Amino acid sequence: MTSIADDTQWLDATATAELVASGEVSAPEMVEAAIERIERLDGPLNAMTLKWYDHAREVAQQPSDGPFAGVPFLLKDLWAHYEGQTMTNGNVALRDAAVPATADTTLVSRFRNAGLQTLGRTNSPELGSLPVTEPVANGPTRNPYDTDRTPGGSSGGAAAAVAAGMVPIAHASDGGGSIRIPASCCGLVGLKPSQGRISMGPQRAESNLGIDFCVSRSVRDSARLLDAVHGPGVGDTVIAAAPTRPYVEELGVDPGKLRIGLLDHLPQEGELHADCVTAVRNAAALLESLGHDVAPGHPATLDDASFRPRFMAMWAANMAGGVATMGSMIGRELTEDEVEPVNWAQAQFASKVNGVEYLQALNAVIEFRRATQQWWEEGWDLLLSPTLNEPPVHIGDHDPKPGDPMAGMKRAAEFISFTPPFNASGQPAISLPLHWNDDGLPIGVQLVAAYGREDLLFQVASQIEAAAPWSDHRPPSS
Repeated sequence: MTSIADDTQWLDATATAELVASGEVSAPEMVEAAIERIERLDGPLNAMTLKWYDHAREVAQQPSDGPFAGVPFLLKDLWAHYEGQTMTNGNVALRDAAVPATADTTLVSRFRNAGLQTLGRTNSPELGSLPVTEPVANGPTRNPYDTDRTPGGSSGGAAAAVAAGMVPIAHASDGGGSIRIPASCCGLVGLKPSQGRISMGPQRAESNLGIDFCVSRSVRDSARLLDAVHGPGVGDTVIAAAPTRPYVEELGVDPGKLRIGLLDHLPQEGELHADCVTAVRNAAALLESLGHDVAPGHPATLDDASFRPRFMAMWAANMAGGVATMGSMIGRELTEDEVEPVNWAQAQFASKVNGVEYLQALNAVIEFRRATQQWWEEGWDLLLSPTLNEPPVHIGDHDPKPGDPMAGMKRAAEFISFTPPFNASGQPAISLPLHWNDDGLPIGVQLVAAYGREDLLFQVASQIEAAAPWSDHRPPSS
């Protein structure tokens, strides 16, 4: 006889919510089932950093009419304040200080109002700075498809938990690909919404590079959650135009014949891994079979090698700001031995950047944003690319080297050419799990739409999911 934990392990969030709404399973029972799975599966994966089981049990007793009432959920351990609970941001000092949040972020409140039952936090690299999840504070998270490899980052703990079947959906955030990278590594759906689609209030700016959302198992889950949480908060600095109808109503809608640009090589130096070439070309063939026009093409801005160094002043300033904010939370400045070398080096670099240089970095991002978006104004509907340059890398691949604290960032540049440009441009981009290589590792492909066109991404992604479903792909460790 199977248990509720086993029977519900591979349901997506929509099916889980429907089961609770029907009364067949209660919210408390669903929470206990998720706890059972976490305790059984997390040991070798290390996806979790903080467990709030008793709190989740209390919340599950309270009635909710949200669209995801009773659905087990996890928050990423990075800047997602949850009133009364602590976070680590992958940092030793903040972990040890255990400072409880005094209020929710705007998005966390919306997650709660949607009925999601948060059981704890998932692992992230310190300050989310690397595309792998191996913080000194909490140890490495491992990929359920191969525990010698990374689940990606920075939302690696979230992706490992969803891919392993602990929960059906989890919070994630993306400042340079940190939703799409782990989605690719773990065989999940990872949508980075348009800049300004989701409020970053009350403390973070929508005009920056990052945005929060989720990793999920199905396109419909991402559409339904975006319906539940999108929209501006008080004082937001960038606001994406409201959709004309709920995103869930885009599922299954015929998008018509689209003109899709294919990018099947690295736009700058280096060679794209053969597995990623195969994945993106197979996806192109699938889209052509669905009636779309796919041809080589991509924004010329992606070929510009001068953008990355101009952009780094802004990225480094974000790291320095993160270190300073954690110090404010603790009540004192952090010291060099309390911050990982890669982030301390960036913070020190930022301290030498003057106001003019930072303004130039901001202007470089604005110039890049406008020039990149222009490609979609020239008759293209979508861009198709690999999500990553190579399959999931081995644990330790991004470690600092003696005398070179920035070794991990340099390695990251070789791993993630395709995701950061669309943080700078602010456009919506989605990674879909359309290929598994001969080693059984997931290889994602990315679709990018014009600014504000999540509706088109949902139409095409649901069309692809129906033609080439991935729900039966499950990791051997689960």
